[in-house]
Amino acid sequence: MERENQSSISEFHFLGLSNQPEQQKFLFWLFLCVYLITVTGNLLIMLAIGLDARLHSPMYFFLANLSFTDICTSSVTIPKMLVSHIIGSSSISFVECMMQMYFFITFVNMDGFLLMVMAYDRYMAICRPLHYTTVMRPGLCILLVAISWVITNLHALLHTLLMSGLSFCADNAIPNFYCDPYAVRKVSCSDTFISDLMVFTVGGVVFVTPFTCIAISYVFIFSNVMKIPSTQGIQKALSTCGSHLTVVSLFYGAILGVYLRPSSTYSAMDTVATVIFTVMAPVLNPFIYSLRNQDIKIALRRLILIKAIL
Repeated sequence: MERENQSSISEFHFLGLSNQPEQQKFLFWLFLCVYLITVTGNLLIMLAIGLDARLHSPMYFFLANLSFTDICTSSVTIPKMLVSHIIGSSSISFVECMMQMYFFITFVNMDGFLLMVMAYDRYMAICRPLHYTTVMRPGLCILLVAISWVITNLHALLHTLLMSGLSFCADNAIPNFYCDPYAVRKVSCSDTFISDLMVFTVGGVVFVTPFTCIAISYVFIFSNVMKIPSTQGIQKALSTCGSHLTVVSLFYGAILGVYLRPSSTYSAMDTVATVIFTVMAPVLNPFIYSLRNQDIKIALRRLILIKAIL
């Protein structure tokens, strides 16, 4: 009977961010511009890091991976929304929804893990500078990123399989512009206790672990910085962490607002928070890092100059 109920739903319908035609048109152009800026900005950072030998260090290696992940995060959600607006259809098939959910969970969690390894990199650079080059070897950096990809993909697979086993009988309207796991679970007509239990236990570990490691890293960083006698030394140490802390606050602040706030229904506040970490965070990250990082600024100027000459 459960299988029949599930098979009765072959697609979902997005309610989007607005049901007003004028607002929908404005949101279309806004999201299109944001997506193009996201892709362009993050690609420029990746190219600048890849082409400038002076940026071939662990910190910029992780930043390049973060830029790649930000492009992927936006590409999972925004293009579908834009295409739906163009063709005038807000539907998505059950299989496509599960695939979108899988990649969405993977890339969002990957953002968290990359922010974690970047925090560890800053900890080593500030608190253990004499051991930095021996510990943060290229092999270890690649291993940290590879392990992060494995963990996030396994978590996304578990989450998606649990979601695909739920029944969706009649209410197939998702109050968002993409298949957000939280919103999709809310429209299920089956008992989600087991799914919720697994999601909140495993998902909680996947979420809390990077967040806790970041917090611990900065406790050590700040305690070490306070021991620096000169004000200039303190400012220099904190300047290397400012961009990272800004991104961490933006990313985790939005996620905490959605997934750790008790709610029986999917509210407008949840939608706003999902827009922040799926749309705004990826587009803001390039600006945050480029505006506060002199090395990135110089590399970007050289990259743009080379392009202009060619």
